[in-house]
Amino acid sequence: MKRKKVLEILNQYQTELQEMGVKSLALFGSVARDEATPESDVDILVEFNRPMGLFGLIEVQNRLEELLGCKVDLGTLDSLKYRIRENVLKDCYYVSS
Repeated sequence: MKRKKVLEILNQYQTELQEMGVKSLALFGSVARDEATPESDVDILVEFNRPMGLFGLIEVQNRLEELLGCKVDLGTLDSLKYRIRENVLKDCYYVSS
């Protein structure tokens, strides 16, 4: 999947995702760099506007997979290992309210 298409979809459903508690999304990884293969998943960092438990995170991940039609690897900034955080953040494309 191409970066442009993913960002278009995320922007199109921004209101729905906000209603689910999403404050911002950041696309990173191979899709963000336009280096994805057909087998690639879509890597997304999420920031919530309220406390969110595991089930809320899974609900958002499932909805993103439905919208994008492929596997989504969803994580939070806190879930990134410190040694890779800087490299991930420099490749991010943000979608936020």
